[in-house]
Amino acid sequence: MILLVLLLTAAYLGRFGIEDLSEALTFMGRITGAGLLAASATALLGSAAVVDYWFRGGSFPHSGIVALAGTVAAALSNLMVLLEVANGDSPYYMAVSSLLTAGSAWAVFAVWRTPVKIPAPKRLAMAVIASTAFAIANFGYQNLYQPYQHGARPVIKLAVGKHELSMDGKSFAVPVDITLENDSDVGFYVMGAEFHAMGQKVPVSTHDRLRQQWRDDAKRWIDALEKNPLSRRETHQTGELLAAQPWMIPGGWIEASDSFAIRTVVQLPIDTPYDQVAFYASASLARKDRLNLDAIRLDDYSWSGAKVPQWVKKQKAFDSLIYSGRVHENNSINEHTMDPRFVSIYWKFGTQGALVLSSITRRGEEDRIQSDAENRKVTNRYGLVDPVTGPIQRSLWDIKSHR
Repeated sequence: MILLVLLLTAAYLGRFGIEDLSEALTFMGRITGAGLLAASATALLGSAAVVDYWFRGGSFPHSGIVALAGTVAAALSNLMVLLEVANGDSPYYMAVSSLLTAGSAWAVFAVWRTPVKIPAPKRLAMAVIASTAFAIANFGYQNLYQPYQHGARPVIKLAVGKHELSMDGKSFAVPVDITLENDSDVGFYVMGAEFHAMGQKVPVSTHDRLRQQWRDDAKRWIDALEKNPLSRRETHQTGELLAAQPWMIPGGWIEASDSFAIRTVVQLPIDTPYDQVAFYASASLARKDRLNLDAIRLDDYSWSGAKVPQWVKKQKAFDSLIYSGRVHENNSINEHTMDPRFVSIYWKFGTQGALVLSSITRRGEEDRIQSDAENRKVTNRYGLVDPVTGPIQRSLWDIKSHR
């Protein structure tokens, strides 16, 4: 029974260790893979020692202590894997890890009960304590520290340039520079990015506005995509979309300590009825050390009859481009024990503005509205961030004066 437990443990840990050592997305993940391979090798060595100790009469003088070391390494490693598997969705792996953890703990007790001669017991105890501390520290770093480390957050910057009149003087163009700066030490996948410009009519009253009008303006903040300031004399009317575009390719990425810049141009007739133009930009990003993202593809369009979740189409009069892709976990244990996850991306646009929304769910759960706790869990697991900038407002009075 001890031999069976050690051999199964060696195969179980070795499978995860080989994949993590070559494919884990973080340095600590690859260290974990090396640790699992070392534990697998120790379990195999312990298996050989068990054969010698029980079946060959201990021809190797230290076979008993090697067998004990193999069972201890198997028990500790199986326990760490069990704690990780408990976060997954697979009852099969949960059952296997539970049986191997219980079996290896029993094996430690069974070998300990035999007349094993332990040379330098204090040194052995220190080695066991050190290996246990390393395993606990590694587990805590990956499962406790990393998910709650929020230092990595790229920023989007908008810079509005000087307008230019057309040759016939009937229209003008305003250049806008969009920059995504990633000053953190991790890279990010780009699940979606949007830029849009809103035209606003802002008539100025000759007298102070009533207090109730201020209150009405404040109430519109709750559901409005654009947040206009409260003003004593200005009446900010609902803006209308002038231009919108995706400025980064879904499925692309930005590396650590890197930046991405693009220039776009918004053109309007010189007799435009708007008093101001407001520029906005946002993106939906995921950390490259938390997931591996397959190629994102454009699936469908909302106006062709494609199914759009209720939480996406809560604002009416919006169309959507629908993208999707497969998500892979950042380590082999989670990849095997968690149900497959998929990212769904919705690039929305309409007369009221534009925005990009994304979600990571199991297949078929795209329409389900997740609780706040579930959203936080997904955000922490995959390092999701949504940098937003705007409104960057530009008055048009100086341009319209050229008419």
